[in-house]
Amino acid sequence: MVSALSTRDLAKAFGSNVAVAGLNLEVPRASCFGLIGPNGSGKTTTMRMCAGLLRPDRGGVLVDGIDVWADPVEARRRVGVVPDPLLLFERLTGIEQLVHIGLLRNLGRIETETRSRGLLEVLGLREAADEAIGDYSHGMRKKLSLATALLHRPALLLLDEPFEGVDPVSAMTVRQVLDRYREAGGTVVVSSHVMEVLQKVCDHVAIIRRGEVLAAGAVEELSGNSTLEDAFISIVGEAPTDAALLDWLDAPA
Repeated sequence: MVSALSTRDLAKAFGSNVAVAGLNLEVPRASCFGLIGPNGSGKTTTMRMCAGLLRPDRGGVLVDGIDVWADPVEARRRVGVVPDPLLLFERLTGIEQLVHIGLLRNLGRIETETRSRGLLEVLGLREAADEAIGDYSHGMRKKLSLATALLHRPALLLLDEPFEGVDPVSAMTVRQVLDRYREAGGTVVVSSHVMEVLQKVCDHVAIIRRGEVLAAGAVEELSGNSTLEDAFISIVGEAPTDAALLDWLDAPA
């Protein structure tokens, strides 16, 4: 079976800084696939290349077997993206953002407005629907970005830090929406530093460092009898520190 998302020897450098170094991933259909790694490990760069927002120096990306760069229109039709940083129209209201995107996606006005109102209601944004996005909090902007990504019902969602700045109640709602999406066959790739959330929502993960995959597979296989956080620290390794550098903290206030 063709994977929902495949990367083949994906590589990207910014000058002398190698962000991604020959990265290979296979994301099963209808899975929630977590991409985790330390700061600067290449997660966001990888997500941007998978979304077709950043051209790789080497390698390729396939969405449902379609090459993102050889057939970008068809590939992007199948993808919804919550990027980091967010890409929203600050001067539009929440409902205007969604209707604008829906019409660009050729959904038709009635279908677009129906879906938009439903997403705003479920994600707790109904009362802010007519407010300018520039006045939204960070968490509200995250939820609106998710609504924008979901609006055309893509086959694949690419979510870069979707739970950052989102309160616990809203995070639970987002998880429920994603679960329903996956039950209908949708695939989610999520990058996050919140291990507890990833443990709850993901069934597969890839742990990367310095743009390379250190380990990948089912969450229960990688974590075993411990937590995903313990597995992550074990695989990546703890950063060496010299406690003596902070001896001044031991002095009385």
